[in-house]
Amino acid sequence: MTTVLQLFWSFLQIGFTSFGGLSMIPLINSEMVGHGWMTSTEVSDIVAIAEMTPGPLGLNCATFAGIRVAGILGALAANLGMLTPTFTVCAAAAVFFERFKKSRVMGDIMTAVRPVCIGLIWAVIIDLCLTNYTAGGSVQWAGVLIGLGGAYLLLRRQWSVPRVICLAAALGMIFCKAG
Repeated sequence: MTTVLQLFWSFLQIGFTSFGGLSMIPLINSEMVGHGWMTSTEVSDIVAIAEMTPGPLGLNCATFAGIRVAGILGALAANLGMLTPTFTVCAAAAVFFERFKKSRVMGDIMTAVRPVCIGLIWAVIIDLCLTNYTAGGSVQWAGVLIGLGGAYLLLRRQWSVPRVICLAAALGMIFCKAG
């Protein structure tokens, strides 16, 4: 039962200290690796699965991580931890929305927070690249080319995310071998 409570506490902290989406990944990685529940590679796999699954990234990660660590109770605890901050903040924001909208202080805070979130995202990108594109100290060029091709198709050719994921999965099965 202690692990279930730790999962709740970990995802409660993640929910309160991140701003959703990709900014949660460094925190999820830190909690999972810090508790010894997963390796960075396993977290990377969970993030990939969460991205492919319908729904919010953070909630999907909480579900998959919770199940991996402590089964259904773990998933419930992680989801409850992830959702509690959202409900709390939304309720408070609803009450004070007009006041926050016109507040110069809130505008200044958000101006400072946005670049930090971008820095966190870049840190995750670098960490995921090192995890996913190298093995045994060498670069996995097939994976790099598939990743660059996927980025090109998403950004320049406006392909849908599911289409790019399916193509990347097929190319990965053909050209990449599991370490």
